[in-house]
Amino acid sequence: MNPSTTSNAAWRIDPPYGPRAVAIAIVALLVFLAAGHRVEMDRMLSLSADGVLATAGLREQSQVGSGLGKLAHSLFPIQVSERTEVARIENFDRNDLPWLARIETQETREQRLNPDTLRMDTEVVRKEYLVEPLGYVGHVALKMVETLEIALWATLLAVMGSLPLAYFSARNYTPGRAAYVAARGLVSLFRSLPELVTALFLVLAYGFGPIAGVLALAIHTMGFLGKFYAEDIETADPKPQEALRAIGAGKLRVLAYAVGPQVMPQFIAYTLYVLDRNMRMATVVGLVGAGGIGQELKGRYDMYQYGHVGTILMAIFIAVFVLDQLAARLRRRIG
Repeated sequence: MNPSTTSNAAWRIDPPYGPRAVAIAIVALLVFLAAGHRVEMDRMLSLSADGVLATAGLREQSQVGSGLGKLAHSLFPIQVSERTEVARIENFDRNDLPWLARIETQETREQRLNPDTLRMDTEVVRKEYLVEPLGYVGHVALKMVETLEIALWATLLAVMGSLPLAYFSARNYTPGRAAYVAARGLVSLFRSLPELVTALFLVLAYGFGPIAGVLALAIHTMGFLGKFYAEDIETADPKPQEALRAIGAGKLRVLAYAVGPQVMPQFIAYTLYVLDRNMRMATVVGLVGAGGIGQELKGRYDMYQYGHVGTILMAIFIAVFVLDQLAARLRRRIG
């Protein structure tokens, strides 16, 4: 036999795919193309291309470019000050103004009916306003603190509820088949309930405010953490567990001393991720009245005060960025 032929035969590697894999890939591609047409992916690509061409000066205008331009013009400059009519402030004290605040007088001309002549006369109306140069920034900061508190409490409740769910959802620790199925069912149920939908119903039960936001986020993330905690418990190294069982340790002791040290870094990483996610989602559930900065965002948007909306979006970005950096540093220290 020719040595070169033997060498080529020895190093021949079968392709990682066959006719069946190619057929599955083609079917999957056709399904994605059909789904993409229904969700207007072709129209999205066309409009995006028009926007790029308009930005490059190759087209006069585009729908996407015009829309983004109007949005940027509406959101900026952002609103940092706040003006409040003095007559609407209860127990107003001119000698005790907030920091950097001042009083401005504004004159306007209004048409009013003269009851004697029954004619419309022009009158000069003077109104006093309390102007706080950084007043709206302070208001947004307080709402962001409330949003962070919603996220913290939702994460705390989720951790407390997910630990027993994880115990009963782990095959190697659940006390029985019925408990396992029930726990897994609850985990799936909680994960299948979107926070926004849950918040809508909880607002009806608890009223507008942060309670609905905390519970809505806690319920959803409880299912998320319960699932991943249980999977980590199931895949933990069995050797330390077998060693403790051999000396007569019970399930809870094995779980605490053999499984706990193994899964704790992953548990902390999941919890930090959930906290970061709850911080972002707390701004969303606020849109339906569940407290936090989202409720403020919805109110300003409905009143077409887009400068205030720009301030809120900037505050959300800063808060999420800072929290993400802190979580990343904490994960590095733990790791």
